[in-house]
Amino acid sequence: MPSISEVRARNAAMLSTTSYLPVAIFVGGTSGIGEGMAEAFSKHTQGNAHIIIVGRNRAAAENIIARFPKPTSPEAKHEFIQCDVSLMRNIRSVSEEIRSKVTKINLLAMSPGFMTTSGRNETEEGIDRKLAVHYYSRWMFTKELMNLLENAEEQGEDAKVLSVFSAGKGGAIDVNDLGLKKTFSLKNAAMQVPTYNDLMVEEFASRHPRITLAHAYPGGVNTNILTSAEASTLTKMAIDLLTPLGFLLTSRQDCGEYMLNGILNVAKTPGAWRLGSRGEDLAKKRYYGSEEERKKLWEHTVEATNGKA
Repeated sequence: MPSISEVRARNAAMLSTTSYLPVAIFVGGTSGIGEGMAEAFSKHTQGNAHIIIVGRNRAAAENIIARFPKPTSPEAKHEFIQCDVSLMRNIRSVSEEIRSKVTKINLLAMSPGFMTTSGRNETEEGIDRKLAVHYYSRWMFTKELMNLLENAEEQGEDAKVLSVFSAGKGGAIDVNDLGLKKTFSLKNAAMQVPTYNDLMVEEFASRHPRITLAHAYPGGVNTNILTSAEASTLTKMAIDLLTPLGFLLTSRQDCGEYMLNGILNVAKTPGAWRLGSRGEDLAKKRYYGSEEERKKLWEHTVEATNGKA
């Protein structure tokens, strides 16, 4: 396994030598892993990239962007688009805005997180909020922005999609209750949504064979997801007790480097990939699902999101 210094060097070598100005979208980039990836990407391109951070917190995004290296290319831009990704209509609107700003995408990295200890909590679109953030939003962004990824590939450039969630940590899915309307529990969501992400990248790869798509597991990362969780008073007290142990976790900066290493240096060829916490290839380790289940999940997702794909 490469050291973090080796990973940084690999990422720098890859991103500092491109013959084109890359376009990168970081969904969930206002904190945590997404922030770490955006910072690493900006550093290794010396700011010479078009970086768009998508998230809810404008002040946080502006603070992150202010830390990016100042670009020397007149074509470079660093900007923020506000979006609550739990609603599919918001994603459609933001995707349209992105299409008005760029003609290609080289990297679409998605890492929005949401932690709750409550039960099923449907959005006004009829999707559980936890599942909306961790699966449906990623499917929708990928579908909506696929033409821009294909534009990059047609120009001989990188065209990659990364969903950072929980590769290798899932279980079998229930095709009779996709979306968990009847059998929702925190355990069922935790076990099935990772497999949804696996099957998502596989089906997109099947439909768009020239694009590289990956689902990654970041491991334990020191972010604010626990302190911002929707939880009971007792659970929050337990979180407060665990917070000082954050030094035992991977920092967001190092995790950002590891995730970029996976999508840039490990997932080198088009197709579907599963990546571990250091960006390593997981192949079919702890893999669940079948082609039939993949097709059924796709059909369900199109219907649930009104995706019209």
